[in-house]
Formats: sequence, structure tokens, C-alpha cells
Amino acid sequence: MTGPSAPQPGAVPPPSGGLPVLPWPHDPGTGWWWLGCHGGAGVSMLTQAVPGGLDANRAWPQLPGHAPARVVLVARTSFHGLTAAQQAARQWAAGAVPGAVLLGLVLVADTPGRLPRPLRDLHHLVTGGVPRTWDVPWWEAWRCGAGAGASLPKQLAALGADLSRLIGDHGVPV
Repeated sequence: MTGPSAPQPGAVPPPSGGLPVLPWPHDPGTGWWWLGCHGGAGVSMLTQAVPGGLDANRAWPQLPGHAPARVVLVARTSFHGLTAAQQAARQWAAGAVPGAVLLGLVLVADTPGRLPRPLRDLHHLVTGGVPRTWDVPWWEAWRCGAGAGASLPKQLAALGADLSRLIGDHGVPV
């Protein structure tokens, strides 16, 4: 864990706007929800590549009976993606999404290679506001439509193992 483990209402002002909260009529019993902070974040590919999560359809899931919704934010490493992730993290930190347990943020590389300095600085700022961060490198096969059967980057196996451990018997407190 590298960032805050719980919201800090009053200490963090809520952003204007933000992602909607979507009540779910039943608890689908998922391990976690992938919450894309913007269109094209990579949720569809992560849902295929890392079993255990469901697509939250770009809305914070609110489960019946105050059941906790374990959420993983997903964004690209572009300026647009990082600022969308920052806004979603602020929404959670301000306490504006009751019932959400934020597990962390997955940042999917938007191009191959190293981030330019301004984006590295923004990456550092955004990741300091979430409990943990996983960086997924550029993977050319995703661009070409490779799915579940393809050989995946090792970071995805580590992501899946981390998430499974977090929601396991000794996992994230809810």
C-alpha cells in the first residue's frame, strides 16, 4: 500500500462532476469491479485478461444492503487518462462514493516507451492519492485485438495475484 486506505471527507474537496454512482439491483458476487475513468481506458481487455472482476460500466457500483463494492480504477497514461483518474480518486477520497472500497488504480500505457517528464510528474501525483497502483506496459498485441488466449505481459499475472490476495481471507478490510 502506497497511498491512503480510506476516504478523507472534509480534507479532500469533491470534484465538480465526477463519475456517476450506479445502484445495482443485486450483488453479482464479483471479486472486484473494474471502473474505467474514461473511455478507452482498457477495462474490456483487463476483464478478459485478469479473471475475477466485472466491468462497472464507467460508474461507481453501489450494491444493495450496504455491501462493499471493491473497485479498481483503470486509466491510460495519457494526460486525459491521468487527469480522469485523478478526478475519480478525488471523488473517492472526498467520501462521495459510499460503499466503495478502492483497491487501487491500474494505469495502462498509452504508448510504448517512457513517459515524458510532465506525465511522469502527474503519474506520481495521481498515484499518491490511491491505496496502490499497478502499471501495465504497452502491449502491441492488445492493439491488434489479442484476447484471453494470447501470451500476456507478466505484470497482468502479478496484478491478478495481488487482487486475489487482497480480496482473499486476509484481504482488504471492508
